[in-house]
Order: sequence, then C-alpha cells, then structure tokens
Amino acid sequence: MSKEKLKVETNGNEMILTRKFNAPRTVVFEVHTDCKHLTNWFGPREWPLSFCKMDFRVGGSWHYCLKGPDGMESWGVSLYKEIKAPEKIYYDDYFADKDGNINNDMPGTFVKTHFEEVNGATIVKTISAYKSKEDLQKVLDMGMTAGIEETLDRLDEYVEKLSKVK
Repeated sequence: MSKEKLKVETNGNEMILTRKFNAPRTVVFEVHTDCKHLTNWFGPREWPLSFCKMDFRVGGSWHYCLKGPDGMESWGVSLYKEIKAPEKIYYDDYFADKDGNINNDMPGTFVKTHFEEVNGATIVKTISAYKSKEDLQKVLDMGMTAGIEETLDRLDEYVEKLSKVK
C-alpha cells in the first residue's frame, strides 16, 4: 500500500488533489470506469456507494449514491465530457436526487482527472474547478477533503488487492 498521502492544494476556485498509487495506470484507470469496481472503493468507509449506474463514454453519465450509517443519502451525477484511456477523464459533477435531477442549490464542479504512470506506480491528479471561490469553500466546509482522503485510502487498498490477483 502506498505510504504517500493525499496532497491537497487550492488555487482560487480550484481544488487540486494529487496521490500516488502502487499499481499500474491501466488498473487505476479501469477501477474508475465500472460500477463493479467503484462499489468496492468509492466513498468514505462510513458512506459507501449504495447505488451505481454508469454509461462510461463521452456524452454518458454516472448516477450514484453514498449512504451514511444513519441512512442519510447523498446522490450525485457526473456527465462525461472527455475520456482518453488510460490517461484522463473529464466530467461535470453535481449533487443530484435519486432520479438524477441536478440540485442547483449545491455547487457543481468541472473535474479533470489525469493518470500518470511512473516506474509502475500511478500518480492521479484531479483538478476540480468550481464556479467561484465561495462554492469551493462551501464543499470544503462540508468536510469534502476528509471524505476524499478516506475514499482514496480505500482506492489504494483496492488496487493493491487487484494488483496481487493479476
């Protein structure tokens, strides 16, 4: 398992996340592209993925739900804009309801995720651009960073397990 932790930076309305995973880029990319993988790692431990429907292609979408220990649900929808396997995934990400309707009262973000292989490991860099610094601050105040860090810890554990199987 990678001992490197998540690097978090902010720049204006952007949050930049960088983390290294000790797995090949093709594996790390693949586990972002299919519900059969995402159900094993996406979301914090106490808020695992409870619903996942994905059409992974440019113009496609991912509708998902994280469910908390108290039964509370957090729905989201991502709309894919650009995909180049295994290098990058660009998408708009929104809070949503169970029917996939975007919640316009919550900040949306344009997400650019890049996968770079370095000596058999993969560096994942995600840039999330919000409409304003205030929108970014709103999600930071919700505890988004801690949730992302725990999610990426789970991803690290999952790709390590997959790499041992292959």
